[in-house]
This record gives sequence, C-alpha cells and structure tokens, in this order.
Amino acid sequence: MNHILHLRSLISGQTFRPDEVDYVDPAYGPDGVLDVVYDYDAVGHDISRESLRRNGDTSIWRYKPLLPVEPDAEVPPLQIGWTPLYATPRLAADLGLRRLWVKDDGRNPTASFKDRASAIAVVKGRERGAEIITTASTGNAAAALSGICASMGQANVIFVPEKAPQAKVAQLLAYGATVMLVRGSYDDAFELCLQAADAYGWYNRNTGFNPYMTEGKKTASLEICEQLNWDAPDRIFVSVGDGCIIGGLHKGLKDMMALGWIEKMPRLMGVQAAGSNYLAEAWERNEDVLTKPPIDAQTVADSISAGLPRDRLKAMAAVKETGGAYITVSDDEILAAIPALARGSGVFAEPAGAAAYAGLIKAVDRGMVSADERVVVLNTGSGLKDVAGAMKGVELAGTQPHRVDANLDDLRRVMGMVWRPGF
Repeated sequence: MNHILHLRSLISGQTFRPDEVDYVDPAYGPDGVLDVVYDYDAVGHDISRESLRRNGDTSIWRYKPLLPVEPDAEVPPLQIGWTPLYATPRLAADLGLRRLWVKDDGRNPTASFKDRASAIAVVKGRERGAEIITTASTGNAAAALSGICASMGQANVIFVPEKAPQAKVAQLLAYGATVMLVRGSYDDAFELCLQAADAYGWYNRNTGFNPYMTEGKKTASLEICEQLNWDAPDRIFVSVGDGCIIGGLHKGLKDMMALGWIEKMPRLMGVQAAGSNYLAEAWERNEDVLTKPPIDAQTVADSISAGLPRDRLKAMAAVKETGGAYITVSDDEILAAIPALARGSGVFAEPAGAAAYAGLIKAVDRGMVSADERVVVLNTGSGLKDVAGAMKGVELAGTQPHRVDANLDDLRRVMGMVWRPGF
C-alpha cells in the first residue's frame, strides 16, 4: 500500500479518502484543489537518506515510498528525473554570488520538467483502468504525457492552443497522440479538456486539477537537496505559469522538513512574464487568488502563459510560506537570458526556462539576494522546444552567423573582422 493518509481541501480543510473523490473538493468544483497528505511515520520506515544512498535507481522512482503510487506499480520505462545539477561558477561570478547551480530539466525524455508529473498521471490512470488519458497544455505537459503514454502503449488525447510552437506539436504527432488544436488560449483548451474528460470518462492529467501532479513535480526539490548532500540551498528560482511546479517544489521541501532530511526551508522565488503575471500581481497587492479575475495573458514564453493559474493556491502558499517573492520580467529580459544562460553554463533553455535566470538577474540587481547565498536556478525545458524564441534571444545579444565563401582566403577576411582576444 502507498502511504497516503488522505486528501485535504486547500479551501475548506475537509479531508477525503482517495477513493471518495476523483480530483477536487466537490463543494468547490475545479477550484477545489486538494493536497495529498502522507503518513510520514510510515514513509520513514520505508525510505531514508541512508537508504537513498544505497539506491541505484536514478529516476523519480527512487522516491517511490513518498509518491502516491503502489509499491508494485508498473512505471514507465523512460529515464525520468535525476536530471543534472550543474555548478556554474562563471554565472555566479558575473552576478557577484558565492555559489550558483542550474538544474537542467531539459534533459528529461521529452525535454521538459513536465515528464515528472506525466509519469505519475500515466501510472494513476492505468491504476484506474483508464482507456484514455488527457490533458490541456501549451505544449510541454502535452508532449510529456504523449511521450510517456507512447512508452507504455497508452492512448491519449491532447488539447493545445492552435498557436503552440510547431516543435511541440511535432512531438505530439510523432508520439502518436490524438491532437486537438484549440482555436483559443490555453485557458480555453483547459476548459474544453475538463468538459471532454467528464463527458467521455477519460483520466484527466490537468495540473491544478489533478492533485497527484504536484507529487510528481515535487521530485525536483527532492533531487536538488539530495544532490547537494542534503544541505538545502537558500533560494530556488523557478518560472511560474499555472503554478504547479512551484507548488510541487514547496511540497517536496515540506516533505523533507517533516522527515528531518533538511534543516532549513529554501526561499522559493517565482518568476513570471510581464504579460502573464497574475500571481506576481496578486502577491504584490495581497489579493485573494480565489476571487481575483483572470488576466489577458500574452508572452513569448508560451509554457508560462496562463490567464488564470490553475494551481494558484499552492503557488501563492509556496512563496508566502517560505519567505520568497514573485518577480516580473519582460519578454526582452527573458529572451536575453537564453544566450546569457547558455554561454555562462552550457544549458540551452526555452523562454520559460530562461525566465528563471532572468528573474535571478533582476533579483540581484534589486538587492534581493545576498552574495553569500547558495542559489539554484531551475531550467524547465530545452531550448530546442522553441527555436524561434532562441533566435530572437541571440539577435538581442547582437549575435549573428558569418557568411563565408568556401575558401581559406575568404575565411581569413572574415576572421580579421570578428577575431578578438579570447575568441
């Protein structure tokens, strides 16, 4: 048996057995987000820092006793999680920081962080005998679900805005997903997905609706702390759209505090695009996210474009309860961060992933981060997900290719113009 005690409503505080509800607190409909509550005494009997040291499984499943799945559950064969955490001394020095790491979740099988939650979705969907698993997405969650479903021969139906980047749509089609390009925004796709899942009885992976998605996403914070030998960082910077990732990081940190695995709670720093900063606005103005109306979200960072963040309760708690902050960055700052991050660390991020680094730059400029703090930046997706965005970023950096004739004399001519010390 897994170690779930119950599911707790974030609005009413009421608790439910997992077999009592499918996804949300029925009294509040789609807004009735639930949290998975574990029996930490039981968890502690099955997993510890010492047992993890002996565990050769380098995937999210190394934390299985702390996940909402059965011990003998069939899991996807893909290598999900345990992504690298790179020390980046040159980036740190540029920002005047002592220690800075970049965790590169673009290294997951479908090249984004969203594989973590989708893996849990597929396991839970098959646990329920689902014929179809569905999700709405701006692209990454959809690609993650369809890729993991492909690895297990599981049918899936995907809803994405018709303006989703072609690289992400190509992934869906390559994996054999049934793709619905929705004429509208991500929020429109989300609503249609909810209706379709209810009408057809499909298993719904949607973040901010399915409580188990947080549990998959929390594995990143478990990995960060384990990779740092359980010496938790002072701050973690992460881009925020729907809010499920930052909420998941917070959940993992709370789990580790409850189990005595870490001694301090890192401050969670949520970074939002200026054109999609619902949560940053709410945090700055101390607004109630249950009553704050949607905004018109527009940003080049499609992965974090959300007019009404679906996991906004957990996302707001993640920042407030850790003493963190929300930071707003412009699209130009996001695009400029793509080559800056790539050149300083070798990590190539899509706009949403680079937004976290853009947020760190702004936080340092504002004096929000002290030089001796230990900081982690989370890249949530590969730059290959959005090549058009990357090209805009390098153009902002003033970088362009050089055209040369196919002879050494012309190469010498061009090198004479571009050569500089340290080239």
